[in-house]
Amino acid sequence: MQREIRREIFSLAIPVVFSSLLQRAVNIVDIFLVGGLGASAIAAVGIGQLLIFIVMALVWGLSAGTTVVVAQLWGAQRRNEAAQVGFQSILLGALLGVGISVAGFFLSQQGAIFLGARSDVLVLTHPYLRIIFSFFLFALLVNLLSAILYGTGDTRPPLHAAILMNILHVAIAYPLIYGLWGAPQLGVMGAAIAVGISEVAGALYLLIIGFKKGYLHRGWVNHGLMRQVIQVGLPVFADRLLQQAGQMMYLKAVMLYGTVAYAAHQVGLAIEAFSFLPGLGISMAATTAVGQRLGANQPHQATIAHWEANRLAIVIMTVMGLVFFFAPYLLLRIFTDDPEVIRLGTSFLKIVAVLQIPLAITMVLSGSLKGAGDTYFLFWSTVVGSWGIRVPFAWLFATILKFDLTAVWSLMVADWFARMSILVYRYRTERWQDGNLVRAYAEDPRPLPAQVRPAGQAITKNTS
Repeated sequence: MQREIRREIFSLAIPVVFSSLLQRAVNIVDIFLVGGLGASAIAAVGIGQLLIFIVMALVWGLSAGTTVVVAQLWGAQRRNEAAQVGFQSILLGALLGVGISVAGFFLSQQGAIFLGARSDVLVLTHPYLRIIFSFFLFALLVNLLSAILYGTGDTRPPLHAAILMNILHVAIAYPLIYGLWGAPQLGVMGAAIAVGISEVAGALYLLIIGFKKGYLHRGWVNHGLMRQVIQVGLPVFADRLLQQAGQMMYLKAVMLYGTVAYAAHQVGLAIEAFSFLPGLGISMAATTAVGQRLGANQPHQATIAHWEANRLAIVIMTVMGLVFFFAPYLLLRIFTDDPEVIRLGTSFLKIVAVLQIPLAITMVLSGSLKGAGDTYFLFWSTVVGSWGIRVPFAWLFATILKFDLTAVWSLMVADWFARMSILVYRYRTERWQDGNLVRAYAEDPRPLPAQVRPAGQAITKNTS
């Protein structure tokens, strides 16, 4: 059984890793493509992406709640209700998306000013954000539809959508930014249009897959199950919002050490993504595997799924940590040849190497507890780790005590050890094993529609 679960975790995680990598690639490619327009264009797109990232916290909360409830219903062989919850989440998400689009369209300038955009950047950021927010509904749908598919264990279609979106993005963005091959020269607005069109394509593709495979189905509204979606999602929303705000405050403390320090920090984070993204994929796999088994009233198998995911994450992220520690120069040279950035970046990567094991444990615990719908401790772990340790002490070290930059960076280790300790405590209480969120709600007595897969199908099977 352990070997089967291990294979399942691996097969679930790999598509999520590459999907996450490709989703980040859209942002990276945007920055790269507008680089020829100058520093103001780069700053405009960067600030725009940061604002969207903050707003997406709302979406991530709804997505997390949907994944958990769909996974538990899927594991309980209540596929019809899982498809109905997916569809109802899409309707709720559409209302949320329209509201955010309208607010973002009219308030994007104020948001950019709040994030520090100067006049030369603001004149570019404002139209960029207006276009991005005009397409925001489709960005939300891509995220939410992916969450539904993750809940069913079918993690490949989101990867296919990400590939499609990246191809379209590059094909449309490059000529629109620079006015090539008869296209109008639109600069940063061309980049925004390309992002929007690629999101429309990704959303339509996932909608077609969702209905075709029976992951979405119109039906009666189960208010109890939708209440569970919201109750699971709200702490995740608060957690992500606090996390993003904490990252911004921490980054501002790092920026007090100068441009070179900021550059080393950003390059270091880009390199660390090669460890973080596999951890993210394994965390999502843990959410699906644990959620499905708790829905099937199999807490022992849910425990096995957690430990298999934990073992895989520790192995992969420890290996990456060793690379960060012993070969930082080789990695940094890929991104820069500035000797000062490399010198500081070496210190950053060695510190990051130390936190890979607590980071791996925390990420998998986060995924497993989400699968059980136990998300409140995730929020409190962020409160303690980020806002109790990292942010206040970073500002104390940087402004009053005048410690060097390595002391500020070392706070990342303390942050993740604190979060790990809180989540380990919660996990060891074993209360999460009672996290069957769907048992209390009556099963829809109506028969499954023909397109929904038969209830006897194994949980671990991936049909795409």
